[in-house]
Amino acid sequence: MKAFLLAAGTGSRLRPLTDTVPKCMVPVDGRPLLDIWLDALDRAGVHEVLVNLHHLPHAASSYLEGRSGPPIVRTVFEPELLGSAGTLVANRAWVSDEEVFLVCNADNLTDFDLQLLLAAHRNHGGPATWALFRSDEPWRCGIVELSPDGTVVGFVEKPTRPASNLANAGLYAFHPSVLDDVTGPLPQDIGCDLLPHLVGRAKGLELEGYFRDIGTPESYTLAQLEWPSRPVRTVPC
Repeated sequence: MKAFLLAAGTGSRLRPLTDTVPKCMVPVDGRPLLDIWLDALDRAGVHEVLVNLHHLPHAASSYLEGRSGPPIVRTVFEPELLGSAGTLVANRAWVSDEEVFLVCNADNLTDFDLQLLLAAHRNHGGPATWALFRSDEPWRCGIVELSPDGTVVGFVEKPTRPASNLANAGLYAFHPSVLDDVTGPLPQDIGCDLLPHLVGRAKGLELEGYFRDIGTPESYTLAQLEWPSRPVRTVPC
């Protein structure tokens, strides 16, 4: 199985820290976010990961050169940002033969078991499954409405009047066919340019465990305090 780990963002909201460190290399409890994600993907059964890079790429690529153990990691450098959906489209051939592939935003911190997302996706047989979380600031997120059977029946990116606090977590299980819905010139964004096309066809799964978007100095400070002391979760082998 394969996964995209989206790590090319400039981290503008996290400055001045990201003036010298790419966001995916920001440490939490002594470990870069990138390393935490690769271990999580390995536990989920992912064999190969594609990491896209743009801002301060050598910091991440140098770290990866010295990292041992699975999964296999390949990097792609984007001189100009393609957007989150644009990265998927530009590398479509890499996943064209897959039954399912994962997409994860590298600037999120979670201990959610990705195997649960994959199991839910395979159970319903649809083209897409999104992980969701409860947000304290829903106007800053992509807000999802679900039917009783878990089908996504509504999605609005950063609504002024959120219908709920059930938010897109930036973790997806996709069939390659969803990339047919990304049209037009790049850059293209998953939240704005792909997910609206999947309403009525995708399922949502509220994640279990810890989740925080490491996007601002305030949220990063909270993560540094919360992550080491979070309740230990047992993840199946």
